[in-house]
Amino acid sequence: MESVAFDKTFLRGLSSKTVIVTGGANGIGAQTARLCHTYGANVTIADLASSQNAANNIITSLPAGSQQRMIYIPTNTTSWNDLKHMFFKTFSAFGSVQIVIANAGVMESTNFWDFDQLDEQGDPLEPKESSRVIDINLKGTMNTLKLAMYHMRSNPPCFPDSSRGSIILISSTSGYFGSSGVASYISSKHGVTGVLRASQGAANQLGIRVNGIAPFYTPTHMTSGYSALWSKSSVPGNTVDDLAQAITQTAMDSSRSGKCFLVALGKMIELETFYNAMVPEWVGSDVAELMNSAGRFMKDIGGYKLPQERPKL
Repeated sequence: MESVAFDKTFLRGLSSKTVIVTGGANGIGAQTARLCHTYGANVTIADLASSQNAANNIITSLPAGSQQRMIYIPTNTTSWNDLKHMFFKTFSAFGSVQIVIANAGVMESTNFWDFDQLDEQGDPLEPKESSRVIDINLKGTMNTLKLAMYHMRSNPPCFPDSSRGSIILISSTSGYFGSSGVASYISSKHGVTGVLRASQGAANQLGIRVNGIAPFYTPTHMTSGYSALWSKSSVPGNTVDDLAQAITQTAMDSSRSGKCFLVALGKMIELETFYNAMVPEWVGSDVAELMNSAGRFMKDIGGYKLPQERPKL
């Protein structure tokens, strides 16, 4: 297990870089936007139109003379056109984008396992909110990732390792564990972890680093349903400052690619390396070698060959 201490020296290189933070008007995203701005970055807050007041409050609270380095662009990450417009406006304002933090996410407000809400026929109501949660947390993250990689591939090398950009996907401890039972959120965050893994081949070819952050409990609106009870317990949690530090540090650490850090107890614990190392013990050495052989086969044939669309009858 690799444990990494917080180290603000990584943040010195933020000066003159441009950072996009989706879901950047509140909570972890807002604190991350502030921290990047404090260290000299240009920052775009990409958040819903309903978050305009919160975003404007962040900007107006900045020191005089530095407010022009932060802009707010109304953005719904599930809308491809919104995201395209947001990137266009960011380039128009700052000229380039080196860092993208795919932070936008929501928690369901109704219980997926509620079997008492029935339709007129007496059958369970369709859990429509689940689709909304998965759309925002997973589809929105995938949209953001694809457009970020598309634009960053044209960057000149802009980090010490000569990478052309750095992208952070916000997963969760729920992206690795599922004991809380919030089905839609857990499913979406497991999906984000999957996207992190699936992105590495394309990202490496383009010279772009994609990493993840998996926060433990952090008091934000998302956890407001039980935060008062948590504060009375003896279980330690994070602060939004912890997460902002972890996100920006990982974005700036040129030695990191394809990693995901669980943030808890004031430190960052890397999960993916340990996950990969334990596969032989998990499934057996023979099956692990079979999977490795399949990976080599896919590499030899130039990647997974997608099937043709089935003919329509």
